[in-house]
Amino acid sequence: QVQLVESGGGSVQAGGSLRLSCAASGRFSTSINMGWFRQAPGKEREFVAAIIWSGDTTHYADSVKGRFTISRDNAKNTVYLQMNSLKPEDTAVYSCAAGPPRYSGYDASPAYNFWGQGTQVTVSS
Repeated sequence: QVQLVESGGGSVQAGGSLRLSCAASGRFSTSINMGWFRQAPGKEREFVAAIIWSGDTTHYADSVKGRFTISRDNAKNTVYLQMNSLKPEDTAVYSCAAGPPRYSGYDASPAYNFWGQGTQVTVSS
């Protein structure tokens, strides 16, 4: 089992920045994929970013590419999502997820076995 706890959400004005953290605990190998997803009110959950188990490959949704950066610190069992140039449309509950190592399908929810409870990000115009 893997437990994931997100932190770092909050309210910010458009153009601002936030850094989300996802701390993992439990029995797991560092050879897992980690992803960030978000869900806005009335919308389906959508992929935001993923970091592949080796740690040197990252992937982003087109909507956040160039503004968000995902990274991981295996020594701290923590994954980060640095969000810059935030827009009102980035407002959502952000959740991190963990799943078995894979190099495809990482942008879909079924690729992940474990999920955090989510943290709210609100961007005002």
